[in-house]
Amino acid sequence: MGEEMMNQITATMAGSVWKIVVAVGDRVEEGQDVVILESMKMEIPIAAETSGVVKHIHVQEGDFVNEGDVLVEIE
Repeated sequence: MGEEMMNQITATMAGSVWKIVVAVGDRVEEGQDVVILESMKMEIPIAAETSGVVKHIHVQEGDFVNEGDVLVEIE
């Protein structure tokens, strides 16, 4: 039980962080959107790949991210 597992949610493509839809301490479910990127005038939702609690948000709205950049960590 004492095993802590941090799950990192990463950007699936380069773009700007349009909206962050969770806050540190929020409980999220697998498949729930946590960040919405904007790229080429399209909004791309990034979903949690696992359920858990948001521990850290690595980006701010307006930041530019590259594919693979860590956006949010969930525990």
